[in-house]
Amino acid sequence: MSSELVPVPRTAVIVVAAGSGQRLGAGAPKAFVGLDAHTVLRHALAGVFAAPLAQVIVVAPEDRVGDALTEAREAAGERHDLVSVVAGGATRQESVAAGLRAVWPDVERVLVHDAARALTPPHVFARVIAALESGKDAVLPVLPVVDTVKRVDGDAVREAVDRSELAAAQTPQGFSRKILDAAYAAASRDHTDDAALVQSAGTAVWTVPGDERGFKITTPADLDRARAVLGAAAPSRGVPMPRVGVGTDVHAFGGEGDLWLAGVAWPGERALHGHSDGDAVAHAIVDAVLAAAGLGDIGTHFGTEEVQYAGAHADVFLARTRELVTAAGFEIGNVSVQVQARRPRFAARRAEAESVLSTALGAPVSVSATTTDGLGFTGVGEGVAAFAVAVVFPR
Repeated sequence: MSSELVPVPRTAVIVVAAGSGQRLGAGAPKAFVGLDAHTVLRHALAGVFAAPLAQVIVVAPEDRVGDALTEAREAAGERHDLVSVVAGGATRQESVAAGLRAVWPDVERVLVHDAARALTPPHVFARVIAALESGKDAVLPVLPVVDTVKRVDGDAVREAVDRSELAAAQTPQGFSRKILDAAYAAASRDHTDDAALVQSAGTAVWTVPGDERGFKITTPADLDRARAVLGAAAPSRGVPMPRVGVGTDVHAFGGEGDLWLAGVAWPGERALHGHSDGDAVAHAIVDAVLAAAGLGDIGTHFGTEEVQYAGAHADVFLARTRELVTAAGFEIGNVSVQVQARRPRFAARRAEAESVLSTALGAPVSVSATTTDGLGFTGVGEGVAAFAVAVVFPR
């Protein structure tokens, strides 16, 4: 490729792909784990090469440099002359420093991007570059924090944190070449990301909107989410195909306070025992919806170690489930759930329960109830079981 045909880039993108991926537990470095027919790295590079023209430096584990070069050249196509691969260091900061040493002399702007944010759309790169071109020296894509945030001490909640002042950082993070080089030259300790390193050196950091698809693949649940997003984007004879999930939950009587079931309180009825309110109906719905979207199960996102869900009711669980599914690229069609229990009697409050559940989930929820003719633990009145089926559609 000659410089007469293609302008010399003034921007470089360092793609950090040197992590071991221990939390992912996939038996390979994270960037080289498969999502579909391609690796995490290949998907990340697809977004890089669909973004504005740039030199691309991939930082890979030393024993994967050859594999990374193959992936990068295939992703680059006719832009393969813009690609190089270098071996990373023991830490992320050392890996970025290795990438910086490979940046061409004429480059004026450097973006640092985590390969683990494999589905970041090209327009996020464009936003960062545009902000740098406008005169900003350091630019960070962010998303608003939607969860209620608590400051905790061990397992005790100390206070709520005002989330209006918080933002979730993503990549690519963009910098003036001179500013980033100087910050790395002066660094005396590791920082959580490049924006923190640059800010510690006295440079103001500015934000641009990120994108929900730029989530970081760290855990098996994240990998499931990425696969679900890719599956939703795959063509299927031009018609989005629905996905179906099944969920079930069981809770025994023996909790404190009022019974909460199907999103409503039942004064005078025995409470169910559970980490939250023991609402088997709501929990079965969560399992079904997450399964349909390929996002794991209720334990993946609402485990007992998540203190914010202790005592939480259906509206909290279903609203968060809707957020997760929407972020993964799906729309909830409907949910049908059946309750098996001797008590409470649902007939008089079925419409109320359906309204509460549908409002919280943002999709129609129908509820039916039955007994088991005295058979099993539900039949003898020891607890409640619920079974749900959910349908979701790619957006």
